[in-house]
Parts: sequence; structure tokens; C-alpha cells
Amino acid sequence: MEFGRKLYSLGEIYTILYKGIRTAPLMSKARRKGEMSSEFMERIMLAVTEVNGCPLCSYAHTKMALEAGMSNEEIHNMLSGVMEDVPEDELQAVMFAQHYADSRGKPSKESWDRVVHSYGKIKSQGILGAIRAIMMGNALGIPWGSFLNRFKGKPDERSSLGYELAVIVVGSLMVPIAMVHALIGSILNKRDD
Repeated sequence: MEFGRKLYSLGEIYTILYKGIRTAPLMSKARRKGEMSSEFMERIMLAVTEVNGCPLCSYAHTKMALEAGMSNEEIHNMLSGVMEDVPEDELQAVMFAQHYADSRGKPSKESWDRVVHSYGKIKSQGILGAIRAIMMGNALGIPWGSFLNRFKGKPDERSSLGYELAVIVVGSLMVPIAMVHALIGSILNKRDD
């Protein structure tokens, strides 16, 4: 796998954390209401992880996808950017997930409107929650994975020890702050999409 993606800045990581914390409950709500299967959620997670190039998340979600019932071939294809195995009724959501990650969390309004039109409010919010949840994992997982791989003699060419330590330390501080910020945003019913 080639890792050519630009790493996230600390400001981008904070925004990803805030939005992810705000919308993760929507993913759970869609799951409870039967709008999203485990396989569907894992396809979204794998699609985002493929775009962002997070080896830690690829490893974890490969295991989860296998446990959800996806085949080795489909998982391999998704992590290679090949979507031929994605069920037709999930393809638009998976492609939106790729667009969301590729646009660094700033998808076009038209693409989001199409998702809502196709899937309805609850399922669309669940899709967005799944995308943002894995974006949080990717934003923090890439520097953590890079840091760990550095000690195995396999440093990420995109990264530096300084960046990895900054994200590990500052990112750890950002999580509780983003949680409080997200709680306040929810209480005030502030829109974030």
C-alpha cells in the first residue's frame, strides 16, 4: 500500500474529533433501528481507511470485517480501492465515505444531499457517524502507527518523530476538550454538518 496522503494538522485533528464525537451516537442510533448492518458499517470504515492510509485501522477493521462476515477477497479489494464487491444499495454511501475522507472532512453539499435523498435522515446520519468515527481513528491512528513503526525500523516517510509526539501528547489533551465542546454543541443544538 502506498502512503501518499498528507498528514492531518493538529487543528484538523481537533475538528475531526469534535465532529466524530458529535455524530458517533447517530451511528449507534441507525444500528439500533436496523438501518445499518455490521457489514455495511465495515465497508464504510474500510473505504475511509483506504483513502487515509492508516495501517492500524486497516488491521483492526480487517478483523472486524471478517467477524461481520465479509470475505477475504472483498476486504482486500476495499483496502485496494476496488469497490466491485460492494452491494449496489451501499455503493453510494461507500463512495460518499471515500469523498468525505478525500476532501478531508469537507464533502460537497450536493454529495451529502444525494446521500440524504437516497437513504433518508436516520440512515444518512448513521453513515456520517460511521465515517466520522473512523476519521477519528485514522487521524490519531496514523501518527501512533508511525511512532510504533519507527521503532521497528519502518518509519512513515510522510511523518517525523516531532509530529508523532505532538499528536500523541496534544491529541491526548484534545480528546476530553473535544468531548466537552461536543457536549456543549449538542446541548445548544448547534449544527455541525
